[in-house]
Amino acid sequence: MESPRITVPVMKHTRMTKNLVEKGVLTTEKQNFLLFDMTTHPLTNNNIKQRLIKKVQEAVLDKWVNDPHRMDKRLLALIYLAHASDVLENAFAPLLDEQYDLATKRVRQLLDLDPEVECVKANANEVLWAVVAAFTK
Repeated sequence: MESPRITVPVMKHTRMTKNLVEKGVLTTEKQNFLLFDMTTHPLTNNNIKQRLIKKVQEAVLDKWVNDPHRMDKRLLALIYLAHASDVLENAFAPLLDEQYDLATKRVRQLLDLDPEVECVKANANEVLWAVVAAFTK
């Protein structure tokens, strides 16, 4: 099975990809796409990606708490980021139809929350909700 590739134009995101390469999450390869040579960054270990997908699936299915303020903040941020990056549907693709429907319904509940209302609730993480507001506009 071929490793998934992240294609990044050479000038964009170089600091982020460099850090991920240094940490061993990605490698760097040159790929020829028709007339252009592009730098790609395949994952070194697909197991990490699969573990993240499983965590996201569990968060909206088996471990659903129905309150974003009780969810793990990093996992909540990952769900919002995955949605903003249009990769959340890929994470839910292997699910059974019922699970898929439930997962997307619960993500929709999160997306329908008003970040301005959520950030003023007790024990709210204002920075997280500010980022959510920026990503969901």
